[in-house]
Amino acid sequence: MSHGFLPISKEDMKEAGIEQLDFVYICGDAYVDHPSFGHAIISRILEAHGYKVGIIAQPDWKDRESINRLGEPRLGFLVSAGNMDSMVNHYSVSKKRRTTDAFTPGGVMGKRPDYATIVYCNLIRQTHKHKPIIIGGIEASLRRLSHYDYWSNKLKRSILLDSGADIISYGMGEHSIVEIADALDSGLDIKDITFIDGTVYKTRDRESIYDAIELPHFEALKADKLEYAKSFYIQYSNTDPFSGKRLFETYDEKLFVVQNPPAKPLTQSEMDSVYALPYMRDYHPSYKELGGVPAIEEVKFSLISNRGCYGGCSFCALTFHQGRIIQTRSHESILAEANKIIWDPDFKGYIHDVGGPTANFRAPACDKQMTKGACPHKQCLFPKPCQNLKVDHSDYLKLLRKLRELPNVKKVFIRSGIRFDYLIYDNDRTFLRELCEHHVSGQLKVAPEHISDAVLEKMGKPGVDVYNRFVKAYKDMNEKIGKKQYLVPYLMSSHPGSTLKEAVELAEFLRDLGYMPEQVQDFYPTPSTISTCMYYTGVDPRTMQPIYVAINPHEKAMQRALIQYRNPKNYDLVYEALVKAGRTDLIGFDKKCLIRPRQGEYKNHGERNMHYDGKKGRTDQKPAKKKTIRNVHNKKASGTNMNKSAKNRADHSNPQRPVRKKK
Repeated sequence: MSHGFLPISKEDMKEAGIEQLDFVYICGDAYVDHPSFGHAIISRILEAHGYKVGIIAQPDWKDRESINRLGEPRLGFLVSAGNMDSMVNHYSVSKKRRTTDAFTPGGVMGKRPDYATIVYCNLIRQTHKHKPIIIGGIEASLRRLSHYDYWSNKLKRSILLDSGADIISYGMGEHSIVEIADALDSGLDIKDITFIDGTVYKTRDRESIYDAIELPHFEALKADKLEYAKSFYIQYSNTDPFSGKRLFETYDEKLFVVQNPPAKPLTQSEMDSVYALPYMRDYHPSYKELGGVPAIEEVKFSLISNRGCYGGCSFCALTFHQGRIIQTRSHESILAEANKIIWDPDFKGYIHDVGGPTANFRAPACDKQMTKGACPHKQCLFPKPCQNLKVDHSDYLKLLRKLRELPNVKKVFIRSGIRFDYLIYDNDRTFLRELCEHHVSGQLKVAPEHISDAVLEKMGKPGVDVYNRFVKAYKDMNEKIGKKQYLVPYLMSSHPGSTLKEAVELAEFLRDLGYMPEQVQDFYPTPSTISTCMYYTGVDPRTMQPIYVAINPHEKAMQRALIQYRNPKNYDLVYEALVKAGRTDLIGFDKKCLIRPRQGEYKNHGERNMHYDGKKGRTDQKPAKKKTIRNVHNKKASGTNMNKSAKNRADHSNPQRPVRKKK
């Protein structure tokens, strides 16, 4: 076997003295033996429990023999599309083909098929008619029941049916995959493995399904989007391992897809054990001549400290995939891993990240979550922090201090992102101070996503006043410690609930802030998020109230352009958007204007707008000279000085169109 990696060839098996593998893992990613990669965790977990596992990474899906190069496994095939949904990996939100794939040697695109899980499973079935197939990873996890597929613009069946697989291990699969393996090893038929939490199975025996919530029939979902919205919210409300119920869907009146309750969260000792497994912490050496695997670069010197997120953002798939209960590693476990990476020859003194989905979450939101689970219909941080929320950064602070003291460490960064609302709710400013002193290098990236309270409410994000409080606190702290550091806000265009009016409001905010983002994230309807359900159905599944959705590509382009209104390439789109929004007062020469009139319109349009002040009408002042905009928060701009007129124009109810989102 090559340098301690799991077998990828018959030669590796022979070298290891393995005649037949127990499991063959087929993956859409290149083989990277690092705990940031799902296939590495699952294969090493099985190995630790005595099972022999081999890896077939990125097989040629046009050649059925490509999945046979390790022979037939004794117990079954494991299949995953990789660390990303294959469609998200392949296509931008505009459905244009991406040019690179960070999870492929050399970053080459095209080494995995669209809908990779389905294609790989169908390939296996051509030569292994009855061998068990277990699917997992984020693609299978988020598509485990009926779901809206943005790329085909259709409601699709459970991936279990279209793939021909036997069972899904969804979410974080450490518990369920070992239970499945043990059941198969004991001689149980795969069709009889119906009792494991964190799995989805199919059956034709209605009488065998017990203590379960029946979801609407698939045909009913296709016929009525409102039925799908109701069904989705039932699914969303049953993602907790303590309170979640068994669910099932019916297909063609005789086939049933059953989702068992989620698996219990890992204990801290279990998490520690997972990250103590003998990973090689690098890509397979066979990829070296191909340029290596780019995805390793960001994680090789990063540390995962937690899983799960109780932030509850509507556009995020974490609730469906990792759950809302925080699972953590001990300081000892993290420091042990850190002591491995700091002596790596390639280590330059910088730990790139210490975190998870949300870096500054180091414990469950409240004590009851570990016994009774997260509240099914309430959020911990939205719209206001729950009275039971524990706001405490002390443990995370202790961890960061220990890491800073390690030899060879120059800087410890926090790249996975912090929740600024959780931070600002902490009355103790020690963490904010040390964050600014030690863990920021000029710029801190945060994610307000928008500034219109109408849109933020649909996003499940705190109101803009919370962000403004954080901006001021951050600015004040940096002034206090004598540093000039800036905030870089992540913003999203075209999220459900955002009309051109709200997009203009965001542009005005950026104008007053003196900031133009280099990149804008257009809302991406990935499977199994509340926001994606809004996009498809045109209603908020939490309230069943109609919601405006920007579906037309041209309108989406206008909303995106407004965020980058300074870019000359966006002029025509911005002009059109302002006209459509009835905001031609923002076309002119005044300092409050976003763009100037078209060259041929200077005379007439300019006379109307040259000295126009949106609040005071005409003035005798000359047009203000345009300020140079830098790609950071303007140091002089206070986060509390949000454009008041823009804020007052926020509309919390915009039911204009009953139309229809993170291994």
